[in-house]
Amino acid sequence: MKNHQLTGEGVTLKDVWAVAHSGLKVELSESARAKMNESRSYIESRINQGEVMYGVNTGFGAFSSVRISDSEIEELQRNLIRSHSVGIGEPFTKEQTRAIMFLRANALSRGHSGIRPLVVEKVLEFLNNDLIPVIPQQGSVGASGDLAPLSHLALAVIGEGEVWGQDGKPVAVEKILKQKNIEPLTLKAKEGLSMINGCQVMTAVGMLAAEKARQCLILADLVGAMSLEALRGSRSAFDPLISATRPHSGEIETAKNLRMFLGEESPISKSHESCNKVQDAYSLRCMPAVHGAAKDALQYVIRALETEANSSTDNPLVFAKDNKVLSCGNFHGEPVAFAMDFAAIAMCAVASISECRIEKLINPSMSDLPAFLAPKGGLNSGHMIVQVAAASLVSENKILAHPASVDSIPTSADKEDHVSMGTIAARKFTQVLKNTENVLAMELLSATQALDLLKPLEPAGKIKEAYLKIREIVPFADKDRVFYRDIEKIREHQLSLI
Repeated sequence: MKNHQLTGEGVTLKDVWAVAHSGLKVELSESARAKMNESRSYIESRINQGEVMYGVNTGFGAFSSVRISDSEIEELQRNLIRSHSVGIGEPFTKEQTRAIMFLRANALSRGHSGIRPLVVEKVLEFLNNDLIPVIPQQGSVGASGDLAPLSHLALAVIGEGEVWGQDGKPVAVEKILKQKNIEPLTLKAKEGLSMINGCQVMTAVGMLAAEKARQCLILADLVGAMSLEALRGSRSAFDPLISATRPHSGEIETAKNLRMFLGEESPISKSHESCNKVQDAYSLRCMPAVHGAAKDALQYVIRALETEANSSTDNPLVFAKDNKVLSCGNFHGEPVAFAMDFAAIAMCAVASISECRIEKLINPSMSDLPAFLAPKGGLNSGHMIVQVAAASLVSENKILAHPASVDSIPTSADKEDHVSMGTIAARKFTQVLKNTENVLAMELLSATQALDLLKPLEPAGKIKEAYLKIREIVPFADKDRVFYRDIEKIREHQLSLI
């Protein structure tokens, strides 16, 4: 596999996924190296002239007016990383951390930070050698970027933190570096601050979740189509004439997917051509509107995240050609925070409408099937608690979908008086997505059970293919069994259905 050339530009969702999950190696491009060298030379020339610059030879935050002597600059940078390493709680996964490292290196390679190329090369050396820092998930308020978690990344790179050992447990990085004969980074002027000023934690976590959400939304169309077939619903709501009158791209795509998955007709659809049912429930005929709106929301989210992934988020920013070093607020996480909150809301709706379809499947007044899809109801409870568990996850999602970005709390002696909570928003989105994946797995369990109860009538096309794949891992339940195991198996394999 060819190494990814880091240029500070053009990083996509798929690039981040490949680095995080496929072990794609990354190297600094020559164009990025040239930009960084130019920026660093400019900063050094201003230091040599005795100029005072924030973060270069001053304290940080509320200490920005404290001048630091040249002899103390390296100690200043080390102290910054040590004091800011205050992450709390469970660590991010190795995959999430790999994405964080990749995005931080990409931002720095843009050449607006005034640091040496060696800083980026050292981060990439860690990444390419699978030296992945242990970074706690909690402790960031999302401005001045992800200070606490990024400090844990920097702490490992300077040889004082922890990385993941081969046994999956944290180990002192100093020990591993000696074993691998790798030198830790010695931070020079401004380099400590540049390592931690940015929104790469919330962006990386969000991008990995967004890629899974993209796949999940296609899956939701397939799952909803299967439920519609099991409930003997009508295909008419997905006619392209309808989408043309309300041309949201997500709605058009969803209706197209539903038509593809359902096919023209099946023995099941033929069986109810003469029924007197006029309209299906909203959770069936409104799938283009609801699933489509979620797709449109996610497209906005992906655009915001990819823009952020290719942005300079340091402070101050260096513009060597313009002879300027500018203090700014590009480290503020609001653009990402809003996007993450929107993503959580969108996936919350997908889980909610899925649970509605599960309720229709187990309700005999709506499905004309045995209550709770139990062949011998009473003796067997069937999918009674499958729906209850789905309802629980949907309600949990509703709480998690409360926007994190509406909150702010002053920090750093009121210097940082408005913050984004973007990392909290990204973490919440990740949990909402996990819950949604489980609800869709529950719907697949109930929909395939319902299809079995319709025999000898059968679905056709993609629905039948998906049904048969599910039956390879989870059999029909002719009596009660431990259903959580079925749900876990389906969740592990459901993306292979699309």
